[in-house]
Amino acid sequence: MSDEPRRTGEALLELVEVMDRLRRECAWTAEQTHETLARYVLEETHEVLEALDAGDPAQLRDELGDLLMQVVFHARIGAERAGADRFDVDDVARGITEKLRRRNPHVFGDGTARTPAEIDAAWQAVKAQEKRERGGRVSVHDGIPSSLPALAYADKVLKRLGEPAVADAVDDAGDIGARLLALVAEARAAGVDAEESLRRTVRSLPDAPA
Repeated sequence: MSDEPRRTGEALLELVEVMDRLRRECAWTAEQTHETLARYVLEETHEVLEALDAGDPAQLRDELGDLLMQVVFHARIGAERAGADRFDVDDVARGITEKLRRRNPHVFGDGTARTPAEIDAAWQAVKAQEKRERGGRVSVHDGIPSSLPALAYADKVLKRLGEPAVADAVDDAGDIGARLLALVAEARAAGVDAEESLRRTVRSLPDAPA
């Protein structure tokens, strides 16, 4: 047995090979579609969040593996399609690699951003330019998954609106929704993730007495 360390990425190739074989030889795997797997993507995502909350590296590693399986599974199904609908795991990896290069010009180009805030602003500028080239965004809600938790959804919308528009949106303090939105805006101004902050607080509540 060789003592040479495995190259980074070899295990990913092995995962792709295992998924290919399961797709051919496992009856359950063979009958799955993008649609039947949708609920598993959501479940695995929430389990990753649970592992992050628990602060358990071993649990996080396992849950990330389950989520990665979903990515490889969907890519394998995509590889069976024809024409413009076809994509495989290489297309998925190539797409995100190209996106990372485009949106990080301070590393892969002549960008001058250095601080985290500058880097984020540059990322958003490139992202906005890409959307304009594809026809632009019709609504501030475009591209934000409607299934996101409400606080996370509000945070993304407020980020797009900018501070002046945010002030107008949360002006109606008599409405509970507006008050919640105002708290999300307050959290953004303080550099706090409202969704994660609420999750931590709820998880810290004592158990009810027996």
